[in-house]
Amino acid sequence: MFGRGFRVAAMAAVIVTASFVIHAEVTPQSQSAEIQLQLGHEFLAEGRYLESLDAFKRALELASPDQVRTARSGVIQAALRVAEFDLARTEADTLVAASPKSPDVIALHADALWTSGLFQEAEARYKDALALEPNLARGHHGLARAYAAQSKLPEAMDEAQRALRTAPRDLEIHHTVGTIYERMHKYEEAAGAYSNYVNLLPNKDHSEKADWSRSEIKFLRSFGQRVPFELEPGSDDELYTIDFRTVNDKVIVRAKVNDGSFQDFVVDTGAENTVLSRPTAQRLGVTPITYTLSAGVGDVGLRGLQLARINTLELGTLKLRNVPCLIKDPPLRDIPTREMESLSPLALGFSMIIDYKTKKITFGKRIPPEKGDFELPLRLHRLATVTGMVDGTHQANFVVDTGGQVISISRATATAIGKQEPTRKIQLKVYGSSGWDRDAFLLPGVNLAFADIHYNNFPVVVLNLETPSALLGFQVGGIVGHKFLSKYRVGIDLEHSVLRLKQI
Repeated sequence: MFGRGFRVAAMAAVIVTASFVIHAEVTPQSQSAEIQLQLGHEFLAEGRYLESLDAFKRALELASPDQVRTARSGVIQAALRVAEFDLARTEADTLVAASPKSPDVIALHADALWTSGLFQEAEARYKDALALEPNLARGHHGLARAYAAQSKLPEAMDEAQRALRTAPRDLEIHHTVGTIYERMHKYEEAAGAYSNYVNLLPNKDHSEKADWSRSEIKFLRSFGQRVPFELEPGSDDELYTIDFRTVNDKVIVRAKVNDGSFQDFVVDTGAENTVLSRPTAQRLGVTPITYTLSAGVGDVGLRGLQLARINTLELGTLKLRNVPCLIKDPPLRDIPTREMESLSPLALGFSMIIDYKTKKITFGKRIPPEKGDFELPLRLHRLATVTGMVDGTHQANFVVDTGGQVISISRATATAIGKQEPTRKIQLKVYGSSGWDRDAFLLPGVNLAFADIHYNNFPVVVLNLETPSALLGFQVGGIVGHKFLSKYRVGIDLEHSVLRLKQI
């Protein structure tokens, strides 16, 4: 009896299992797509962005016509989270073509334009979305970033707060509020906004942006009652002029830290902070507060560095107190020269004029609006950038980098214009703030245009800029350094968001 009963039970199990298989085979595609959509949204909410992207991609393949928009929107949102900027842009272009009058779709398309580094185009699209839906939170959030990039900080804060009132649990808006407060030098308020951002993160979110925010909160709160970038003496209308010299195509000035002796600093507008080497920091009593993440050109990619505070920084007759800085600790190995100290007037909150003919730099909160031979719209979103046209078809943003030497494009830009690595590649020894870029090469025959400035059939250096782009949150298309800038009297005017170039 036992044996017979067992055989019957086993047969029943087989029959039930078979029925599940048959059921699965006849599940409509639309139902399968719905399952993938649910998974995509759940993974997105949990901070599992790569898994979310995979689920939304599968949903898009299986989607019925009425599911396509939701699936494609999910692909774009997840792609933006994992710095798949090209994918997000391609899908957003398709999405907006199918739904050109949807304010949500237009705002999402604007987000994709923003992360492509096309800040002006994104701003116009955010305004288009708000014209259709005046209370659209993502539209106001986009305008907040756009105004901040033009140094219109009160207007940016108004837009960000308006977005928060509509979508108080949108963690990205809280992060943007933090960055605006930080630009305003209101560090306690900035720390509070970043705390709101971190508290809204899924428990599984261990992204670089999340780690950076946690370190930033600790750093900002370390200032206590100190006023960051405190200016003494002087006023917002005062101008400061200092001499510089060029060494190996780098601009060198003399500056003093913590009442020490004057020493050389590279003027590096391609950096977000004043930077000290470890020996200099130790010698001058600059004590690290916490660690942060940095990224630049080089094979190290993401690099852990120390955040610290300089008590006093003197540059000519300018004296600032409580200046945030990075300490390059641990230092890079296997590079041909030591890492130098650097500073950027832009990071200190000043506009600047750098005259390569007279070898003088003038900077202040406001600089004279001199007439230039060329004027390019400028955006300061973490770094100062201008838009260039590559091979007549591809728009890309270029970092204005006085610390750089050549004109370069990213690998992503080279791919976008259909340029392959030459069979006989001209290898270059290129090193940046993250070490050697061993894959850098010289690409001849590229056409570049910056407004009315043209470089035809021009050789550019191709760099791997994927890691810095991911950390910055937008696709860096290239860099213009000494070879581009040194022909001009260069005005970087943050107040009017313009790069002025007067030929010398």
